[in-house]
Amino acid sequence: MTDALSIIAARITDAIAGAFGEQWAETDPIVRPSQNPKFGDYQANVAMSLGKKLGQNPRAVAEAIVARFETDGLCEKPEVAGPGFINIKLTHAFLAEAAQKLAGDPKLGVEPAETPQSIVVDYSSPNLAKEMHVGHLRSTIIGDAIVRVLEALGHEVVRQNHVGDWGTQFGMLIEHMIDSGAAEGETHIADLNEFYQAAKRRFDADAGFNERSRQRVVSLQGGDEQTLALWDKLVHESVRHADEVYTRLGVLLQDDDLQGESTYNDALPKVIEDLDAKNLLEESDGAKVVFPQGFIGKDDEPMPLIVQKSDGGYLYATTDLAAVRYRSDELDVDRIVYVTDARQKQHIAMMLAVARAAGFVRESVRTDHVTFGMVLGEDNKPFKTRAGGTVKLMDLLGDSARRAAAIVREKTPDLTDAQMAEVAEVVGIGAIKYADLSSDRNKDYVFSWQRMLALEGNTAPYMQYAYARVRSIFRKAGVDGPPAGAAVTVTEPAERALVLQLLQIGPTVRSVADNLEPHHLCGYLYDLAKAFSRFFESCPVIKAPDGATRDSRLLLCDTTARALELVLGLLGIKVLQRM
Repeated sequence: MTDALSIIAARITDAIAGAFGEQWAETDPIVRPSQNPKFGDYQANVAMSLGKKLGQNPRAVAEAIVARFETDGLCEKPEVAGPGFINIKLTHAFLAEAAQKLAGDPKLGVEPAETPQSIVVDYSSPNLAKEMHVGHLRSTIIGDAIVRVLEALGHEVVRQNHVGDWGTQFGMLIEHMIDSGAAEGETHIADLNEFYQAAKRRFDADAGFNERSRQRVVSLQGGDEQTLALWDKLVHESVRHADEVYTRLGVLLQDDDLQGESTYNDALPKVIEDLDAKNLLEESDGAKVVFPQGFIGKDDEPMPLIVQKSDGGYLYATTDLAAVRYRSDELDVDRIVYVTDARQKQHIAMMLAVARAAGFVRESVRTDHVTFGMVLGEDNKPFKTRAGGTVKLMDLLGDSARRAAAIVREKTPDLTDAQMAEVAEVVGIGAIKYADLSSDRNKDYVFSWQRMLALEGNTAPYMQYAYARVRSIFRKAGVDGPPAGAAVTVTEPAERALVLQLLQIGPTVRSVADNLEPHHLCGYLYDLAKAFSRFFESCPVIKAPDGATRDSRLLLCDTTARALELVLGLLGIKVLQRM
């Protein structure tokens, strides 16, 4: 255990048990980094909640905890402030020892979870037969960061890309494939959007084509071999386009992670049968519906979840119920995470309520719905092209790399063309991902090139530059890294502040694994970069007053660089040795 927060929490728990009895040892110590360094490094406010349970004055409770608190080289004697806050200031010696342990830890305090879980993360989920656009950006990026965080803590993550690869539009597209010649040989569709739009125009204008498309849907759902072969080709062509985006975006999704709606097609009748057996089904205007408890519409009437249309067709809800049952029963996971935009909040909540009522999800399985807001243009309207069309993701990524190249060329003109291309790609892609992830996912965010590519502030270029800046110190010092046997010493305020920030990496990552809010990782990075900047300005490294201090500060520099690289990596963002 290298992070101070965990050690303080453990000692407060021991003090509570000693002062009030073991039965209170499970009380949450509620320890957080102090917002004001004048009062200490950490603050605990457990006395308020514990005082209420005990029927005692919170300040008196806090004083009893402090009296039993074992400082033992960890900190100075804690102080009670206000109504019962406990302020704790760590000793220089403890900070130096903790920083030394952190520097020697390949994982920098990001320790495996005590009880690793099997976790499904359902994210990205584009509709096939169209190219991925900016509307798919947030689910893909946020989901990827969540997967990386969970895997870093030793959880077994099952990535699920629940793509839309089934439905009535595929009859239209297959007919257009046949008529356009795209069904022959290994022909690739250059532009999926143009192909879809051309098919849709024919579907709307040509009654004969419209009827053939509808019949093709019947053939598809009936398992006609020729139709299925054409459908399979169309899906593979769509996946090829998606893979190009995933590769350039640098996300972990692979073809093996695809779990389309078609996967569950054969399971849908069983879903209806089992809902009926549980006496959950009702009829409404010929359709089969379920009324989950607790969902009331604007008219104060119960809200239905439609699971089968009057013509016998199934809906997204039916497929989602089949999918969640498969994940609970067949994959036997401990937790299921859905990453979708906030407009799906009610649908997912109702679907999960029905799944629980029907026994499709084991009681022990935790379910989380990670919602997010929209990407807006600088006019605060949904982000569009200048012509008002949907922005293709591949075009967006290319534009970002080009804009990044112009910024990098101005700042570092001596890079070769190959170096420039690499730096521009890493900075450009990182800028888009970080701008998304640094925003509270529950809110809309404004897409601003100027802000996301800025070399100052809470941006990817600033974090990447901070990393490159740290690594440049070693080049200037003429060494590859800190010398073997270097020992950390902590005496200056800026050294304290930097070490305190480094020690928060483990608790921050664990917190994000629980609350699934990646913007806290970005907040951590920004605070770390600022702490290092103050350290670098006030604590000479290469020109340190003596060799031991120089070695100590080089070790802190190296640990900072590794922390920046690790946390940026959890966000799916690469670092550069030079930029």
